[in-house]
Formats: sequence, C-alpha cells, structure tokens
Amino acid sequence: MGESPRWRDGQVWFCDWVAGRIARADPDTGETTLVAEVNDMPICIDWLPDGRLLAVSGQQGLLLRVGADGTLERHAVLGAGSWNEVVVDRRGNVFVNEIGFEFPGGEFRPGRVCVLAPGDDALREVAGGLAFPNGMAVRDDTLIVAESYAGRLTAFDIAPDGGLANRREFAAVEGSAPDGISLDPSGAVWFADVPNRRCVLVAEGGEILATVDADRGCFSCALGEDTLYITANEWGENGAGEGVVYAAKV
Repeated sequence: MGESPRWRDGQVWFCDWVAGRIARADPDTGETTLVAEVNDMPICIDWLPDGRLLAVSGQQGLLLRVGADGTLERHAVLGAGSWNEVVVDRRGNVFVNEIGFEFPGGEFRPGRVCVLAPGDDALREVAGGLAFPNGMAVRDDTLIVAESYAGRLTAFDIAPDGGLANRREFAAVEGSAPDGISLDPSGAVWFADVPNRRCVLVAEGGEILATVDADRGCFSCALGEDTLYITANEWGENGAGEGVVYAAKV
C-alpha cells in the first residue's frame, strides 16, 4: 500500500503502509532500496532543513527520526488521534495534520493542523475545522492543505513561529476528493484523487490545467523534474497486494 511519495536526490521515496516500510526507488532502473522498517504504519515522510528524515508513525502516535542506517528515534509525541500528513517549512517548522475521526468507518468530525516549531517540546494546534485534512505542501511562506471531504485546497500564511493565518481557498475542485499533493513550478498544485482514479493539476483559483488518468485509485503524487510519480492502488480489501508506483511524463 504505497503512500507519501517524495522526490529527493534523483530518487522516489515512498511509504508502504501494509509492509511497515519506507523505501526509495531509482526511476531509471526501478530498483528499490529499503530505507527503514517501522513496527507500525509509516503514514508520511518529509525532511528537516538539515537533511534528517521524519516519519509519522500513525498507530503509535509518534513522530520518528529515521537515521541513514535505518535506525529510528523518537522526535516528538503526537498523542492520540488519526495522524496523517507531515510537511516541513524552510525554518524547520514541522506541520502534522490529524483527520479528526477514525477512518474508515468512524463518524465524521473536523480535523486540524498542528505544528512543532524548532526548540518546542510539544505540538500546538494552529488550524482547525478542516474537512478531512490530507496532503500538504509548503511554497515559500504558504501552507497548502487538501481537504478531501470538502473538495478543495486551502491555503494559509505561515508566521515565523509556525502559526497560521489568512485562511483562504486556493482552489475549489468540486467532484474530486483531493488526497496527496505536490507543487508544480508554475505555481499550480498536483493532487491525487482516489475515487476518480486520476491526478489533476489545478491552478490557484480552480482552473484545471492537466489530468493524468490511471487504472486504479491515485492516493498521492510527487513531481520530479518532468515526471509525476503516483502511488496508486485498488481501494478496499483487495488492495493490499495491488499497490504500484506509476511514472507519467508531464
């Protein structure tokens, strides 16, 4: 069950939820290298400005540091909740969002975004009332969050201490359920859409610029140079062994 693809150092990094692994793949050869084994579901990854890799350990409610040799250390305690995406800004503010309810099957409740600022010992909530917060990305001093249950991407201004302000709609994508997202150099955003089996490039304001269709649900995506890498799978009980990473020239 591939998720959270990231493009770094010429390779595609991703999480395998069901296998409890973090891996990276060479896009030219397809060769996959194990980065770390996590005795849990590694939900999402991103890097601190100094190059250290962070991973959300969903069931343990922890934020982990992943060493170059695959060793794991506790970076922060997230606590109880349905923790999801992580993204780090240029100052080292670590943003982690929480769905707000048990998924799948739980009764909907609004989610939130929390931040761990450099030097802080605990997370603090910086935004609430989000309809299933999912993929996140940072451009300059703006945080963009996909709200899967609202069919929109929402933007915030980031303060130096990680506080969020000026909440606004980046793009409405009615009929879509935006999941993982990736920035495009044009200023637009790629988002993955599970039910519609596609990834979509949307400009600020909502104009659709491009679409990449797939044969199964697209859970997340990462843009590397001129190629979009997509983690895709069949949604439901039959998807455990059907996860793939697709590459699409864009």
